[in-house]
Amino acid sequence: MKCGLIGEKLSHSFSPQIHRELADYSYELFEMTESEVKGFLESDRYDCINVTIPYKKTVMPYLDEISDEAKRIGSVNTVVKTENGKKCGYNTDYYGFKYAADQSGIEIKDKNVLILGTGGASLTARTVSEDLGAKSVTFVSRSGEINYENVYDKCPDTDVVINCTPVGMYPKSNGESPVALEKFKRCQGVLDMIFNPAKTKLLLDAERLGIPCTNGLSMLVAQAKRACELFLGKSIADSEIDRITALIANETGNIILIGMPGSGKTTVGKLLAEMTGRKFIDTDEMITLSQGKTPSEIIMAEGEKIFRQIEHEEVKNAGKMSGMIISTGGGVVTRRENFDPLRQNGKIFFIHRSLDKLPTENRPLSQQTKLEEMYRARLPLYRDVCDFEVSNYTTPEQCAAEILQNYGKA
Repeated sequence: MKCGLIGEKLSHSFSPQIHRELADYSYELFEMTESEVKGFLESDRYDCINVTIPYKKTVMPYLDEISDEAKRIGSVNTVVKTENGKKCGYNTDYYGFKYAADQSGIEIKDKNVLILGTGGASLTARTVSEDLGAKSVTFVSRSGEINYENVYDKCPDTDVVINCTPVGMYPKSNGESPVALEKFKRCQGVLDMIFNPAKTKLLLDAERLGIPCTNGLSMLVAQAKRACELFLGKSIADSEIDRITALIANETGNIILIGMPGSGKTTVGKLLAEMTGRKFIDTDEMITLSQGKTPSEIIMAEGEKIFRQIEHEEVKNAGKMSGMIISTGGGVVTRRENFDPLRQNGKIFFIHRSLDKLPTENRPLSQQTKLEEMYRARLPLYRDVCDFEVSNYTTPEQCAAEILQNYGKA
């Protein structure tokens, strides 16, 4: 059976990996322009196909049958060919979003729901919210009556925010948010349909404000499970959703190492790469590659302020990646603007080493500043941003093993 996904840009898609976990059929990605959609649907290149943005509405005129649910929502994300060649359209996003909303624990019944965006995904969010008993459902768009300029005045009683826009999505808009969440004083829940990065700025803001939130990964897996059931014509246990969601989250998340210069981040990081088969990257090496000078040379020639800005740009580049072991410079925590890029797609481990075991050779800041003063200033910052603290007092192997042991728990 030939299955797959059509869309405009698909390099970020986790769908092939999810469907490999669900069943044994081929699953390909088909990037195309809108003008190519009709020809593809009429071809024999697929038996069953998923549809993603921006073609969930585009496909509808070319289908022979559309499910009542898909008609009610106004978009299709799954097409199945019958034995007689009919093309039948379904919307499994409904199942996926409802599953994610239920699992999140975010209450929608009797709440004022604000939906960001007006595309196909927003129609699903509206339908599910209404079916769950939302008190009101309001759309926000760039040029609508309620837009991103006046929404705070027009919707001050917002209880739940649902992001159906691509703002914050890898790779173009990491670190951006469609709204200033703190302006919704009554907000009690945030659901973001984006799954890459794992934590958009919207979700990181929600965490800081203590607002329950969830990303779109469980929705993606749940809708894929329902699509697979339609592909195969048989039921699949819901427990597969949780298993695959956890698997994808762990495989695509970064393991990020922070700590003082000389704490063993590089040694431990390379061991972790060997143990997991992941790629190891070092932000200091990224700086050297991009600037043609080492961090020490930049600091000595241009000063620490210039170096920290260069470092921030490379931290943003590293934080966008998935499934990496990332070692950072010792002073990365001195700039809080580095925290979100690191946290968006990974779990942060602080490698702690005693002061008397930290080397200073070829480390200009350690030589220019009393090492003890630097250590005491940075220690609370390391502990503030990290998910886990591990001690590198024994061997690098033991330190690496402890990180892997705790990675799935963070």
